[in-house]
This record gives sequence, C-alpha cells and structure tokens, in this order.
Amino acid sequence: MSADAARDPRPLVGEPLSLDLLNTRWMLDGVRQDLLTDAEGLGIWLAANGIADRFEADGRTLEHVLLARDALASVVDAPGEAAGVARVNKILGHGRIRATLSPEGPGEELEFKDASWGPGWLATRDYLGLLAAAPDRIRRCAHEACILHFFDTSRNGTRRWCSMAACGNRAKASRHYARSRED
Repeated sequence: MSADAARDPRPLVGEPLSLDLLNTRWMLDGVRQDLLTDAEGLGIWLAANGIADRFEADGRTLEHVLLARDALASVVDAPGEAAGVARVNKILGHGRIRATLSPEGPGEELEFKDASWGPGWLATRDYLGLLAAAPDRIRRCAHEACILHFFDTSRNGTRRWCSMAACGNRAKASRHYARSRED
C-alpha cells in the first residue's frame, strides 16, 4: 500500500472502481466530506485503486474525474434517466479498448484521447461491468444519514449497510433506543 492510499480518510474503501469513486463523498458527524477537493485527494484516490502510476494527479485529471463522478451519481441515483445516460456516454467517448495480439496471445489496450480522462473513463467503464454482472446488487447504504454505495457480494444478496459495524450498528441502536422509550 502506498503512502497516499494509507492516508485515505474514507470510511468505506475497496468497492469496485465506479462505486469507490462515488464513495469519495461521505458524511461525518452530519457534514458532507469530499476527498476530491484538490490534486492531493485525487492522488490518494488513484493510489487506493492502484492506478497512481498510470495517471497524473493534476488539476485537469481532477476536473475529468469529477465529471465522471457526477455522471455516475446521476445514473446510480436514477437508473435509465436519459440525461444521466447521456452524461455517462459522453465520458465513455473519451476512451476505448483496442483489441491486440502479442506473442503471448490476445490482449486489450486502453486508449484515451487525452490521458487525463483515463481514471474517470475507467471508473465509468467499471460501472458498465457491474450493470452487466448484477445491476440489482448496486446499492446505496440503507441508513438515512449515509450516502455511501456498495456492490452487494453477499451470498443471498440482502446486504443493506455500507458497514455493519457503522451504519448497521447505528440502525440497531436506534431501534433499540426507540423500543426502550416505548416501555
């Protein structure tokens, strides 16, 4: 783990790239936090996802990553809405996957019109993979004060919380407190 990834302050990391990008915004004590306010935060996010060596953590890349995050948020929050779909397609228009053949066999190579679109494009492309795999498992945490997203990998597909230790426990405590007040 790089020093940047070790400084990641977010409460939920390790989700697929598209959801991890959405999770660069979170709530802390009722106040919205945002990792992507500057190039340093972008560097932390790139490092946490193992792509810091491929892309620059600069203002232009940050601008494009923020556009991708907003596009992803629009389709995750309102799936199928035409405006969100158009925003995602616009991000995807900045890159492509080219099929290749090498002595080792078939492969793929990423190509970008401008490398600063790379991280945002990768996150957006990742979302397409989640949609193809299991769109019903792309979830927002069920806790009303949480804005984090996750990909439900539980066997029966019933995960509700970004973290059972955090949001799940708060919900249980809240229910217990409400019951105790009724008695």
